[in-house]
Amino acid sequence: MAAAAAMAEQEGARNGARNRGGVQRVEGKLRASVEKGEYYEAHQMYRTLFFRYMSQSKHAEARELMYSGALLFFSHGQQNSAADLSMLVLESLEKAEVDVADELLENLAKVFSLMDPNSPERVAFVSRALKWSSGGSGKLGHPRLHQLLALTLWKEQNYCESRYHFLHSTDGEGCANMLVEYSTARGFRSEVDMFVAQAVLQFLCLKNKNSALVVFTTYTQKHPSIEDGPPFVQPLLNFIWFLLLAVDGGKLAVFTVLCEQYQPSLRRDPMYNEYLDRIGQLFFGVPPKQSSSYGGLLGNLLSSLMGSSEQEEGEESQDDSSPIELD
Repeated sequence: MAAAAAMAEQEGARNGARNRGGVQRVEGKLRASVEKGEYYEAHQMYRTLFFRYMSQSKHAEARELMYSGALLFFSHGQQNSAADLSMLVLESLEKAEVDVADELLENLAKVFSLMDPNSPERVAFVSRALKWSSGGSGKLGHPRLHQLLALTLWKEQNYCESRYHFLHSTDGEGCANMLVEYSTARGFRSEVDMFVAQAVLQFLCLKNKNSALVVFTTYTQKHPSIEDGPPFVQPLLNFIWFLLLAVDGGKLAVFTVLCEQYQPSLRRDPMYNEYLDRIGQLFFGVPPKQSSSYGGLLGNLLSSLMGSSEQEEGEESQDDSSPIELD
């Protein structure tokens, strides 16, 4: 039995080596076509080989060929062909039911970074990539992929989209550094406290206490317009500091008094009290409102943005479902 198993293993290794050699030969021919400028012909050949490999259940070979082909087309400025092969990379991952791994996430993020930021293909790609990376859990995507996307968007100075992806990662420090740059480059000096307050409240709405604390600590230490604290000159920063302490304590009376005492600061953004309603439910046992204070289109937007977080909470509490805006 042992000898038969060893022979089978050796045969599998030989087949794997032959397959890799075959793929490399095919890649060489395709690369030569692209180098000659025969983009259309090469693109069609990539597609033909993809479906041939997939029909033979050679999912890894198909994925690797499409990934290298996408990078090749990107390097020659062929955005449409590159985007098409990038979508085929995702198709191979979906059909093969491949487990999520760092290398695969990094490959997807690499492709994303090379796509034209204004192309509709990029929007479709990132949506599908995040869905695959969630592993069918119903979450909003793998935190590592969100982090990689956030870093790319930060480099592109797309701060708003970058902030969204940082919120769904676990990289509080990266988020804080991006927000410091965002605030100094695009914000008013009078709003330096609001940039971090929003991020902390949103991290807490997603039950990510650790990132909430890291983003607050890092931002307040590194922002050039914030003096050393706590306590801080800005009342809103003091509120956030006290809130983070209160969340660890979990005492409703402390939370209630805190929100009452800082109402003048909290009125600066109408969403703050919505966030705090949610935080009250998650950390202080406050019962949810019977209905959202928003209706119509805005209400639907808030519900959709918090949808996956509420699904996670469903197992713990069926009533824990206050919709919150997180974009």
